[in-house]
Amino acid sequence: MDKYSKDGITNELYEIPANADDKAGIDAFLAMHPGKKVIVVQGLGFVGAVMSLVCANALTEEYAVIGIDLLSKHSFWKIRSINAGRFPITASDPQIEIFYRNALAKGNLYATYDPYCFSKADVVIVDINLDVAKVSTGANDLGSYDVSLENFKKAIASIGDQCKEDILILVETTVPPGTCQHVVRPIIDDCLAKRGAGSQRYYLGHSYERVMPGPDYIDSIQNFYRVYSGIDDQSADRTEQFLKTIISSEKYPLTRLGNTTATEMSKVLENSYRAMNIAFMVEWSRFAEEAGVNIYEVVDAIRMRPTHKNLMYPGIGVGGYCLTKDPLLASWARQNLFMSPHSLAQSETGVRINDKMPYYAFEFLNREYGGSLKDRKLLMLGVSYRSNVADTRYSPVEYLYDYLLDAGARISLHDPYVSFWEEKQMPINQDLDSFFSENWDIIIISTGHVEYKNNKQLIQRLLDLKETFILDTIGLLDNNEICELQQKHRVRVIGRGDIK
Repeated sequence: MDKYSKDGITNELYEIPANADDKAGIDAFLAMHPGKKVIVVQGLGFVGAVMSLVCANALTEEYAVIGIDLLSKHSFWKIRSINAGRFPITASDPQIEIFYRNALAKGNLYATYDPYCFSKADVVIVDINLDVAKVSTGANDLGSYDVSLENFKKAIASIGDQCKEDILILVETTVPPGTCQHVVRPIIDDCLAKRGAGSQRYYLGHSYERVMPGPDYIDSIQNFYRVYSGIDDQSADRTEQFLKTIISSEKYPLTRLGNTTATEMSKVLENSYRAMNIAFMVEWSRFAEEAGVNIYEVVDAIRMRPTHKNLMYPGIGVGGYCLTKDPLLASWARQNLFMSPHSLAQSETGVRINDKMPYYAFEFLNREYGGSLKDRKLLMLGVSYRSNVADTRYSPVEYLYDYLLDAGARISLHDPYVSFWEEKQMPINQDLDSFFSENWDIIIISTGHVEYKNNKQLIQRLLDLKETFILDTIGLLDNNEICELQQKHRVRVIGRGDIK
């Protein structure tokens, strides 16, 4: 499972210190590693925390690695956890624990909240959030959005206020195209000028990550293809030299682009393409339902052609941190950094269509019950946004849950990977057996966890229940399972119009 975990850390370790000075701790850590280059990873979230492990287990160099996050109740506990011998992310990838234990044995990983660490850094890797605020006035409204760079700018300024000469600042955060040139570089230059160090040399590069929580968490960083660039040739060279020390570049060659705007565009274009692909399938799945067609077998037939293997299936919606916002970052950049009068209209519309997919699933179910779900006893199988992980960030299940709750349904939740739903501040029952001691009006398959797929025992448990309505929002059930379940229950699958 992939989640933040405070297990095993006592409450007093979370108490935020009154003194924000950790200079002594940083100096003591670095004194244990004389002569080693210092890497500071800014941000200890799902990307930064694991990136710090990869750097602490670099392939060709021994680094002293410092992770830094804010001195706040939302992030301070991660700092304490790392330093107390417990990695803050519990992961389904066994390499996470192996890498952390290696770092503990070498003593080369430390976490702090003090920007003083930037003054000691040879490399700073920026792995902080850059969020998009979405505004919607109703279930059928496609809404608007806003991009604020204020917190990102403050984070960059904290580097510029402290950094030494010859530092490499490597931005991994997914940012609007043009950010390194038009935002980061001017901030660093301004900070250096205010310090009287305007002639100080630094290097600025961009290389986006493709981190995938799950069983290949570490490999998605260390053993995967990377795109990189710099604000000048020297910065690109420094970025390449550094990346080759932590990434298996012989097996997964690095790709160098002409400038940082190109690599920034590469990340958001990559995710915009996927988001558009999903949005494209939304209207076709509706058509298939109306026409009495199984869209899943149609897609499978088309995927036989190598040129169309990435055609998407329909589903409950889009979740996670990237596809839900990256196309909007690109459109915002076009209008605000490059002053175009035009947006990326199709990309924006794709995101907004995807945002409304959970509402369609709700309407689909609501129609089956004559427009009233009040007091219906309902079980949802899965709350994470992606199969076989515990990542609930921007999960479409959250929106479906809210619609059902507003409609008066009595909802129970199961997820084999999520024990506590952070966004809802509620515990999740992970014991699937406990749910089959009672009967349900409705059961929704909302996440494609392996525990639900091709599970004969689960099918039998469902058959043992009194008649219920089963809604498969992701096409998890195969033809045989549907036929078997239909002997007793009503079964519907979003995107399948051939179920009678």
